[in-house]
Amino acid sequence: MKRIANTFRFFVILAGITLLHNCSDYLDVVPDGVATIDNAFSNRINAEKYLFSCYNMIPNQNDPFTYPGNFGSDEIWCNTVRGNLNARSGVQIAMNNQNASDPYQNYWDGRRDGRNLWVGIRDCNIFLENIEKVPDLEAWERVRWVSEVKFIKAYLHFFLLQLYGPIPIVDTNLSVNSDPETVRVYREPVETVIDYVVNLLDESMENLPDKIEETITEMGRITKPIAASVKAKALVWAASPLLNGNSMYANFKDKRGVQLFPTQADNTKWEKALAAITDAIDICQENGHALYHFKKGPETMSDTTVLKYTLRGAVSERPMNDNNEVIWAHPAYTLANQFQNYCTPKFFATYGGTSELGATLKVAEQYYTNHGIPIDEDPSWNYSQRYVMRKDTGDFHKYYISKGESTANLNYYREPRFYAHLAFDRSLYEMLAQKESEAIVIKNRSGESHGVFYNDSYIITGYFIKKLVSFRSATTTTSPTPWRFSIPNIRLSDLYLLRAEALNEIKESPDNDVYQWVDSIRIRAGLEGVVDSWNKYSNIPAKPRTKEGMREIIKRERMIELAFEGQRFFDLRRWKDAMTYLNQPVQGWDYQSVKVEEYYNIVTYFNKRNFKSKDYLWPIYTTAIIKNSNLAQNPGW
Repeated sequence: MKRIANTFRFFVILAGITLLHNCSDYLDVVPDGVATIDNAFSNRINAEKYLFSCYNMIPNQNDPFTYPGNFGSDEIWCNTVRGNLNARSGVQIAMNNQNASDPYQNYWDGRRDGRNLWVGIRDCNIFLENIEKVPDLEAWERVRWVSEVKFIKAYLHFFLLQLYGPIPIVDTNLSVNSDPETVRVYREPVETVIDYVVNLLDESMENLPDKIEETITEMGRITKPIAASVKAKALVWAASPLLNGNSMYANFKDKRGVQLFPTQADNTKWEKALAAITDAIDICQENGHALYHFKKGPETMSDTTVLKYTLRGAVSERPMNDNNEVIWAHPAYTLANQFQNYCTPKFFATYGGTSELGATLKVAEQYYTNHGIPIDEDPSWNYSQRYVMRKDTGDFHKYYISKGESTANLNYYREPRFYAHLAFDRSLYEMLAQKESEAIVIKNRSGESHGVFYNDSYIITGYFIKKLVSFRSATTTTSPTPWRFSIPNIRLSDLYLLRAEALNEIKESPDNDVYQWVDSIRIRAGLEGVVDSWNKYSNIPAKPRTKEGMREIIKRERMIELAFEGQRFFDLRRWKDAMTYLNQPVQGWDYQSVKVEEYYNIVTYFNKRNFKSKDYLWPIYTTAIIKNSNLAQNPGW
């Protein structure tokens, strides 16, 4: 075990360097001087390097601009006019500039910030075909490595399916002597792909470890809870409206006449999804996964601040810091550090690329009131005056907003996650480096310490993404020194909300079995349960008691709880809700204003979003279609 641990530490370091495109260092990850497959599997050391090269093909959620879920949705924005980030692929996708002639984030061919996942699948097949040749590999290592690579192979297929829909299944590599027609593979129906992914994940779980014992050196390697969770998510995708009887794709067939999408919705798919989610939760809990709660040390702090640390720490605390909520996170921390820097206010003498990624106004509005319901459903909350300024925070905001300062009504009497996930002008920014009584006050108006100043970096929307900045990071250094963590691919709260979603779709009307999974997340966030909150405070008190109303509540809970974690991009598509959300204008406060009364004017920063039905599936590169005429292009492209 120690031998694996030491080498994996080496891999983790190099994976971070690799993802920063340092090619000379990348060569150290794969077998040195490999001229033949036989040499790659001639001994344990080379074979282990090949294993880690398979790991290195997993898309990295820590990259703010090249991972589709990060900047490709409507949560995060930057200055797309004068900033230096507008050319990045994620920004271009967010501006609806995806295209078929040379697609952004092309994970099919490995172009424009995408990596060729078919190469990763090929490498997995090579590994599986040759691992038996390694003479000095112990039996327990061999079966574990095989299971890990089967998982990676299944996940790469699933990732491609989420972007492109029906895809070819590459279970074995084609011979170099294959005839041209054999090489021209077809895309397989989405149901076939899902079945393949699920079966491969089931195979992988047979010999995966239950948990990582060497958390410092092996974190990121695949476990049984990870495989079970990905299986659950794959079956949720199969049951969701995008892939389950979607009328948009009723006529989507390939040259063989094969129907690539099911034409009729099948609600039993939710039953399969529920069974997989239940199994995944059981496996996770049996192996110590639980919702995270911050444990304060000798510091003196209020329960409010402890709760804010809990709600941030569920994402930014490492598993070795008692964060058992994280089920799976990519092991390459380096890009997460970069992501943090882009979200961090200008606390430093040397700014170095900080403060360019902010949350959109619509995301700030999606959070609940302090009563745990939407701001437009709470009669006690002045929705029509939400953009009007006010002063005097009162006792409720003692740990949220600097006393006596002015900010918009929108920022008052909101739920704890609002203040834990976001920062805004005159809000308090808690960090462990400061005592609670010395919390940083954000000053975001033009010319102020955290606002625009000449050509420095700045947040244009007025909302800082506090959730992606570790509260353990230093704030007194001359330049950013982020506390390393990896943004979770999956955490337990994700599975809880998926279980509520599946149960709600199966039942005729929601009941306590549905509510309990949502309520567990809400109670951790300092809110009352769904039924109590709507009964007491909402102008639609019966909403949680209908399937449709509860479906809307579950969706909103996911968008709040999992905000900025790369989930919304995929959820909006599988729900078929993207055309509703992604065509709304991008708005925020007027960051260029000095006067407070001018700062709190709503500015539209981008109003040309034109998400169409074709955008639910990304295009296949036109050149790839020319090379393989058997590949059917996605509808609309």
